[in-house]
This record gives sequence, C-alpha cells and structure tokens, in this order.
Amino acid sequence: MIDTDVVIIGAGPCGLFQVFELGLLGVKAEVVDSIRQPGGQCTELYPDKPIYDIPGIPVCSGQELTEALLKQIEPFNCGMHLGEEVRVVRKTSDDSFHVETSAGTQFHTKAVVIAGGVGSFQPRELRVPGAEDFAGKTLHYRVQDPQQFAGKRLVILGGGDSALDWVLELINVAEHITLVHRREEYRAVPASVDKMRKLVADGKMDAIDAAKATAIDGVDSMISSITIQPKDGEAVDVPADHVLVFYGLAPKLGPIAEWGLDINRKTINVDTEKFETSEPGIYAIGDISYYPGKKKLILCGFHEAALAAFAIKARLEPGKKVHLQYTTTSPLMHKRLGVPD
Repeated sequence: MIDTDVVIIGAGPCGLFQVFELGLLGVKAEVVDSIRQPGGQCTELYPDKPIYDIPGIPVCSGQELTEALLKQIEPFNCGMHLGEEVRVVRKTSDDSFHVETSAGTQFHTKAVVIAGGVGSFQPRELRVPGAEDFAGKTLHYRVQDPQQFAGKRLVILGGGDSALDWVLELINVAEHITLVHRREEYRAVPASVDKMRKLVADGKMDAIDAAKATAIDGVDSMISSITIQPKDGEAVDVPADHVLVFYGLAPKLGPIAEWGLDINRKTINVDTEKFETSEPGIYAIGDISYYPGKKKLILCGFHEAALAAFAIKARLEPGKKVHLQYTTTSPLMHKRLGVPD
C-alpha cells in the first residue's frame, strides 16, 4: 500500500504539470497511466508533430514538451506507475480514497485527479480482412519514427487533421503518397487541405476522395498493395509499402464511468473554482473535464491544474489559508524546487 497525498490518473502534459503545481505547494503525488510511457497523446500519437501554442515556447514537438515537463517535475520525486489502469477508486471511512490498478498496485490517498485526456483511447481500426496480420509492422495507427518511411510508397487513410498533417510532414520523406478519404469533404483545417490539393495538382502525390479500402495484399507482414473502392467506378489496387490509418480515436472512459461521477458525453462535469467533480476529493483536468466554455487546449489544462492544486491543498489542510507565493522570490518555493541559495 502506497500512502500519498494525491493520485493523478494520466501522465499526459496536464497530468505532469499537475505534479509540478502540487509540488510547489508541498503536496506529494503519484501518477498512474495505462500507456507505458509518459506524455499521453503527445508521445503516443504524434511525438514529432510540432506544437505552436505552448506559452513562451514558439514551437516544440510532443516528445520535447513531455521531456521538458518531466525535467520540470524532477525535484518532486513523484512515483510513476506506467502500463497500469486504475480499476478501483473507493471512498474510505476517513474521507480518503482507496485506489487500485490492474497490476495490483494499491494507494491510500487524500485526493484523486483525473487527467486522462479523452480517457482510455484507442485508434479506430481499419476493418478489412487480414488487416490485423500487418498491424504494427507495415500497417500503422500512429507515427513514432517518420524516417522509417523514407523512400517508401505510402497510402494514408483519413481526412482529418492527423491524416493531412502527416501527408504534409512525410511528403519529402516518402517516395510517393496516396491519400484516401471516405468522403468528398475534408475535416482538416482548410489551409492543410489547400496545401494537399496543390501537391496533387503539381503531380507530387495522389488523392482519392469518396473511396474506402476494401482489402490488403502482402506476404509475411509486408504489405504490397491495398485495394481502394471508389464510390463510383472500379476498384483499384494501389501499390504500397506501408499504410497509415487515421480514422480518429474511439474514446472510452473505461472504469471511470463506474465511479459515480457526473458524466457528460464521455467527459466529466467539474466546477470552475476547484475543478472538482460531483464527488468531493476527486478532480478532473484536461480534455476529460467539462464546464461551460471549455476549450480542449493544453494551455487550458495547465490553468486547470494550477487551480486544482490550490483546492487540493485547502482540502488537505482545512481551515488553513493557502498563500499564493511566486517562484521568482519565495524562499520556500526555491527550497522545494532545489534552487541553490
């Protein structure tokens, strides 16, 4: 049994920054995530994708942001329990919580913060016969190493931002790209669609709209071609070394849905003072939280983490005022951060 002040469910950017905000207030945290590495969607789905809207950082990749956040929380020595799903959250007689994971790890904690992004998410899979034989080898639902596609023939399936972003990112890496979208209208931002259309017009790639993949051919996990069926016309076999599928995510709250919280379409309702859920002592920040005016941005999640930290500190020390101190001048903040005298 691990005794701690707070258990944070989710090791994405918001969960990691929650560790920092709690640490500044002298609150000890343990982090649990079902993914086997910290960073959440930033490292699992787009580690090399550039992010431009982190305050004070003109541009960084998802991996770089994760590494910076991990460096920032080093002074607080939080426990990191990766590859474990929280299965049980139960209120105890002393108004604390018993938390248990799929690996059998148990916590006694005074508060819980759910920072689980869109929940326990999985990419929507390509459903054609035999697709599973190529998955993780030449059929991909995420890009972790763009250079593995150098000089290769790629077929990218999807019409959202992820599909278009990787088309534009890999156009100068791959030998050839064919983009296949199930509809005629794209969900990606218009600027990305315009860039893709120009690449097609210039003969640098192909795009097949209003079409779907119906079969994959290959040997020993190596794809050789994929069959594409347009809405109108005959099916075509497109040569391919790799197929990238970006049909979006299927968010699942998993066990969270059974904890008696006020759920709102796979998100959790919170107040905007404490970011507390309908269950006192359980908080939610980041994409999984909902309140009027909610925006699913990392920087908004950072703000939510700061306010949740002050609320949790007040819960841990009832009747005691939580003073706002600045890291620039506070000797106590410097001590907690390990800043030399």
